[in-house]
Amino acid sequence: MLTQTSLNLTRPLMSYQAISLGAGALAIGMITACYALLSVVTAVPLGRATDRSRHSPLLVAVGAALLGASALLLATAGTVWTVAAFGTMLGFGHLAFMIAGQGLIARCSSEHDLDRNFGWFTATTSIGQLLGPALAGLLLGDASGAGLRGPTQAALVVAGLLALAALPAAAGVWRTCRAVSAGSPSGASATRLPVTDLLRRPGIASGLFVSLALLAAVDVLTAYLPLIAEQRGIVPATVGILLSVRAAASVASRLLMPWLLRRWSRRVLIVGSALGSAVTLAVVPLPFAGPAVMAAALLVGGFLLGLGQPLTMTVVVRAVPDSARSTALALRLMGNRFGQVALPAGASLIAAGAGAGGALWFTCAVLLAAAGAARAAPRT
Repeated sequence: MLTQTSLNLTRPLMSYQAISLGAGALAIGMITACYALLSVVTAVPLGRATDRSRHSPLLVAVGAALLGASALLLATAGTVWTVAAFGTMLGFGHLAFMIAGQGLIARCSSEHDLDRNFGWFTATTSIGQLLGPALAGLLLGDASGAGLRGPTQAALVVAGLLALAALPAAAGVWRTCRAVSAGSPSGASATRLPVTDLLRRPGIASGLFVSLALLAAVDVLTAYLPLIAEQRGIVPATVGILLSVRAAASVASRLLMPWLLRRWSRRVLIVGSALGSAVTLAVVPLPFAGPAVMAAALLVGGFLLGLGQPLTMTVVVRAVPDSARSTALALRLMGNRFGQVALPAGASLIAAGAGAGGALWFTCAVLLAAAGAARAAPRT
């Protein structure tokens, strides 16, 4: 929760830092894409290393340290280019943390408990997504334009210290997980499946598409809601509340995962997650949507957005041998990062002509396509 609060405090601050430096919609979209850039090429190698290594809990601490350092460096950024560079470092730190955390949960969980445990793990991510933007709004207050510079720098220092405060807890992960890591396949005994073989397994490709669409939708929303709000005279404190409403709804859906799975199948919930979030998020940029309408749309949309991520984790790990689970989860994260590069880049091009609202509507169209792919995928 400390690392995810730090991350989700830093992410909107990146946009405000860029705004204070004179960036527009196109630049903000490209900065958002840079966050995921390095991770696209490093995710699978990191996942394979985690499958082979008995020291993967150490990667949790490395990820936390990189998140903290990135936020502190962002506080010093004086140009849009340095914001993009330190944002890339932030994305790599988050990738390292998530590969280690998800891999350990996959190793520790029985098949029956995977949905629940991934749901709880991603619920802590959503708690960070709730606390981070709220803290950003509190620290920035009603600052705007060039006046954002000082408060944003101070808030980034807070974000860096939060992530570094997670290091003692990471030491606890190391102590409690050594036995699990020592008993897992490593070295030559781990199954090394080519990426092409992984993608051909039933449900993998559609699961990756849904996962990247849902995550990129959150990223585009986080990046462009401050710009939409700035154009409508909505202060940063209100934006923080709106983003926290979305995150709180995602926490609720993930904590309710066991109950939801007793009523509906995993397939129905995945399709509903992508389809429903597309419809509700499309309301946010509408001209008549004030803070109250936005809050209602983000409440429903956030609940639906929260469902797909843990469920696609289960789809991925159940489709591969136990000794390749971290690799498969890393492939999923690589797909997420590809989506976090491609969709914000595409959204920024749309925004350049159609404004920030067009960027969100473009993302909703991708979510609709993901829902269709999930519906057409073979049952797993």
